[in-house]
Amino acid sequence: MTRTPLTKRRLLAAASVAIVGAVALTSCSGSSGGGVDASAPKHLSGTVSLWHFFTGREAGVIKTAVQGFEKKYPDVTVDIHGGQDDTKMQQAISSGQDIDVGLSYSTAIVGSFCSSGAFRDLGPYIKRDGVDLSDIPKVVRGYTSYKGNQCTLPALADSSALMMNTEQLKAAGITSPPKTLDELEADGLKLTTYNADGSIKHLGFNPLMSFEENSPEHFAPMIDGSWLTSSGKSTIGTSDGWKKLIAWQKAYVDKIGYAKLQAFTAGLGQEFSADNPFQTGQISMAIDGEYRTAFIRSQKPGLQYETAPTPVMEGLGTYGASYIAGNVAGIAKGSKNPELAWALLKYLSLDTSAQVTIGNGLKNVPTITSALDSPDLEVDANYKTFIDAAKNPATITSPATADGAAYIGTFTKMWTKYQSGGGDLDAQLKALDEDIDNENALTGP
Repeated sequence: MTRTPLTKRRLLAAASVAIVGAVALTSCSGSSGGGVDASAPKHLSGTVSLWHFFTGREAGVIKTAVQGFEKKYPDVTVDIHGGQDDTKMQQAISSGQDIDVGLSYSTAIVGSFCSSGAFRDLGPYIKRDGVDLSDIPKVVRGYTSYKGNQCTLPALADSSALMMNTEQLKAAGITSPPKTLDELEADGLKLTTYNADGSIKHLGFNPLMSFEENSPEHFAPMIDGSWLTSSGKSTIGTSDGWKKLIAWQKAYVDKIGYAKLQAFTAGLGQEFSADNPFQTGQISMAIDGEYRTAFIRSQKPGLQYETAPTPVMEGLGTYGASYIAGNVAGIAKGSKNPELAWALLKYLSLDTSAQVTIGNGLKNVPTITSALDSPDLEVDANYKTFIDAAKNPATITSPATADGAAYIGTFTKMWTKYQSGGGDLDAQLKALDEDIDNENALTGP
């Protein structure tokens, strides 16, 4: 199995980790682990530890990239600790274990780790060494810092797009990807068939919020959605775009029937298994990440499919743009070897060859422009959709908060409740803003 990407469920889990972590780390916050030497060392030697979450084949990809670092610095050895999720890493940092560089799968930790001091402020290192961060796209830089504290750097990301079973679309007479939500709905309904008892036999597109990658984040590009003001207040409830998108999604659900969709969905295979319903042909179209191309290559190589940008609401979204978030890495506050840690972090995040090596191995999206444009990056037509989306200037992300971006979880709960029960949408959006603002007031936006 390849790397498990950042789904909304993982985001919610990460938010929980971040909330607990913010509390746990508060007692050891303050200094971020000492000052920075006035000049960078002329020679690096010693051992530096790297904690990451990858396992199996993907851990091997990271090891290969690290070997490039060790070749560049022959007197440095990297002590790799694979299979370490965010909870384990957080516990290790809190208890003062020997951890120099930590690689997380979730941008949701950025707010809590930056504000608590669990990861060091990289600003002094960046300034001292004159590191140019312009190779990192602006939208990616946006999720690696919190309130001006650049405590992490990116290390590959996920973007989202539309997956299409071209064999099924062709059989239905659909010859081009849907570009608008109206077209997505029309195609989805056309591809949906029913059994004699009225239950769903085949689904063109599953509109249910919380189905696989159907989340506020991955739907946000449909309307160029925004989340919070600069002061941390929710803008979701007053957004005409969000309201229209939720209303569209709810109406789509009602045309098929919430109960029918739930019953059909309950019988589908797991998202990250060979029984994934897009891979088995039970669903013709789905919003998914670039990693799906690797899953299909491994688990369903004969599947006839194409990818296309996420359809957008006319007049609101930017066709070709996406939502992007991904892995981040930082220097632990208790690092015993901060200069080695800084050198390793720079290599993994800012070295073009390292990013290309990891990108080719994991089939995730590189997070520096030079790697995105590198001729050495192995890009086929389906993967290219995600690479192009990552480079699109209208691609968006979601801001970090001290509670691990818990506002997205609150939004998801409101949306999933509304799609089943309906009611006064204006009132529910107003209550959503109040809930998010209250949560942020407790933990700090």
